[in-house]
Amino acid sequence: MTLRTRRSARAGQYLALLAYLVFLAFPFLWLISTAFKPARELGSLHPTWIPEDPTLAGFRQAFDEQPLLQAALNSLITAVCAALIAVLVATPMAYVMARHRNKLSTAATGWVVISQAFPFVLVIIPLFLILKNLHLINSLAGLVMVYVVWSLPFALWMLVGYVRAVPPELEEAAAVDGAGKVRTLVSITAPLLAPGIVATALFAFITAWNEFFFALVLLKTPEKQTLPVVLTHFLGAEGVADLGPLAAAAFLATLPSLVIFAVIQKRVTGGMLTGAVKS
Repeated sequence: MTLRTRRSARAGQYLALLAYLVFLAFPFLWLISTAFKPARELGSLHPTWIPEDPTLAGFRQAFDEQPLLQAALNSLITAVCAALIAVLVATPMAYVMARHRNKLSTAATGWVVISQAFPFVLVIIPLFLILKNLHLINSLAGLVMVYVVWSLPFALWMLVGYVRAVPPELEEAAAVDGAGKVRTLVSITAPLLAPGIVATALFAFITAWNEFFFALVLLKTPEKQTLPVVLTHFLGAEGVADLGPLAAAAFLATLPSLVIFAVIQKRVTGGMLTGAVKS
C-alpha cells in the first residue's frame, strides 16, 4: 500500500468518524436548542438551530408542573444502589467463571449472553406477581432488585473478560512469595480489575438511570416515580407534547450520565494503562 493510499484511507476513516459523531450529537444539540426556545419559536414554521431569544421559561415551567427533583432523587437512589449491588455480586462470580473454566462455566456464560435477548414484556407479568407476593410493588427497593437482576448478566459478562485479561502468572508469583488467596485477590487482582469494575458500574448505573418500562409498571404513586416516568407527564391526553418543558426536563435528565462519564473516563483509561504496565 502506497503512502498516498494510506493517507486516503486515513482521511476516509476520519471523515466516517466525523459523520458518526455528527449523527450522535444532532439529537442532543437539538434538544438543548429546544429547551432554551420561547413558546413562539417552538411553534415557528421555520425552526432555527440557535434560539433567537433564549429563555429559561421552559425550565421554570418544568419544575412548576412536575416534581422533577424528587423524581431525580428516586432515579439516583435506584441507579446507585443497583450499580453497587450488581458489581459486588458480579465480581466474585466473574472471577470464578474466568479462573475455573469447565462445561458448567461455559454454559453459564452462554446463558448470560442469551438472557439479554429476552424482551421485557415476556418477564413483566411473572416479575410483577413475584414482587407483589414480596410486598415490593410501588417500592424503590423492588425496583432496585429488578435492575440488579436485569443488569447482572451483562455486568458478569463484562467482568469475565477483564478477569481473563489479568495474567494468572501474577497470582501464581504472589502465591510462591507466600501470599494467601485473599491477599492475592486484594493486593494483586483487584487493583488490575479496577478499570473494569468502574466501567461495569457505569454501565449498570446508566442502564438503571434511563430505564422506563419496569419503573412505569412497578411504581404507582407520583412520589415514588423515577425521572423517565415523570417525563411522560409532559404529554397531553391526546399525545401532544409540551415541547418547551419536556425538552428542558429531558436535557436535565441526560446531564448526570454525561457528567459521570466525563469525570471517570480518564480514570478508567488511566487504570487500564496502569494495569498494562503492571502486567
